[in-house]
Amino acid sequence: MRAIVITENGGPEVLVIGEPPVPEPGPGEVLIDVAAAGVNFIDVYFRTGAYPRTPPYTPGMEAAGTVAAVGEGVTEFSVGDRVASANVTGAYAEKAIAAADRVVPVPDGVGLDDAAAALLQGMTAHYLTRSTYPIQEGDTVLVHAAAGGMGLLLTQTAKALGATVLATASTPEKEKLAKDAGADVTMGYDGFADRVRELTGGTGVAAVYDGVGAPTFEGSLASLRPRGMLALYGAAGGKVPPFDPQRLNAGGSLFLTRPTLAHYVAARDELLERAADVYRWVESGDLNVHVGRRYDLAEAGAAHTDLEGRRTTGKLLLIP
Repeated sequence: MRAIVITENGGPEVLVIGEPPVPEPGPGEVLIDVAAAGVNFIDVYFRTGAYPRTPPYTPGMEAAGTVAAVGEGVTEFSVGDRVASANVTGAYAEKAIAAADRVVPVPDGVGLDDAAAALLQGMTAHYLTRSTYPIQEGDTVLVHAAAGGMGLLLTQTAKALGATVLATASTPEKEKLAKDAGADVTMGYDGFADRVRELTGGTGVAAVYDGVGAPTFEGSLASLRPRGMLALYGAAGGKVPPFDPQRLNAGGSLFLTRPTLAHYVAARDELLERAADVYRWVESGDLNVHVGRRYDLAEAGAAHTDLEGRRTTGKLLLIP
C-alpha cells in the first residue's frame, strides 16, 4: 500500500511516500480503508520530535473510511461499515489500524471527507465549550486563530451555546471567515487584549480558547475577567515558557488549564456521545465543516508546510 513513512525527525521534507505492507488487525482492532485523513498540528509535533516517537513510522491519527477487516473479538463493527477515529495508528496511508473501542460510526448523512475533517477538532470544540469551560448563555469569550479549522468550529459551537464571540485572525480575509462562522467581533493580534477590554467595558471575557501558545499567552491572561478561564489547548505558535502562578492571583484569581482531547474521551460512552453530537450537528447543517484544501498523499509535506506557515484556513485533508 502507499503510505507516508518517516525515518527521521525533521521538517516537512521527511514526509516521504513508501510502500509498507498492509497491516493486519490484531485482537480488538479494525483495519480501515482510509477515504480521508485529517492533518493536525499534533502530527507536526510528532514529525519534529517535540512529541517523541521512534521512527520509522507512518504519521497521522485522524481518519474516516470503511472497515476492511476486523480482528479477533471485535463485534461492534463489520466489514463495509462507515467509521472514523481520532486515534488511528498511521492515518497517512491507504489503510490504517485503529483500536475498535476508539472507532465511532459515521452516519449515512455525513460524507467521509466531512467525517474526517470534523471528528478530532469537532470533539475538541465540544469538550472545550461544554466541559473545560461550560459556556453559559450571555458569556463573552475570546477565540484565537478563529479562521483555522479548530477556530471555526469553536466559534460555531460557542455561538450555539449563546456566547458573544470575540475572535482573532491574522489577515482581513481570515477575519471575514471568522465573521461568516458567527464571530461577533473580529480583530488582529496586535493589541488584542486592550481591544477586548474596550469591548467588554473593562471587565474582560469569561474564557479564552487559545491554541496559539507563546505569542498570545500574556494577552490571553490580560483579556480575562476575574475568575476567568484560559483554556490553553495547543501551542501552534510555540510553547509557553515557565511563569509564576502568582500571575493568576494578580489577574483576578484566574484559572489556567492545559487540556487535551484524550482525557475527555477516555471512557467509550463519552467518546461516542461527543462524536455523535458532532456528526448530528454536521448532518443537520448546524455545524459547517470548512475544508480548506485536499492534498494527495504524496503532498503531505506541502500540507505541513502550509499549516505551519499559517497559509491555510479551515481543515486540511490528505486523500489517499
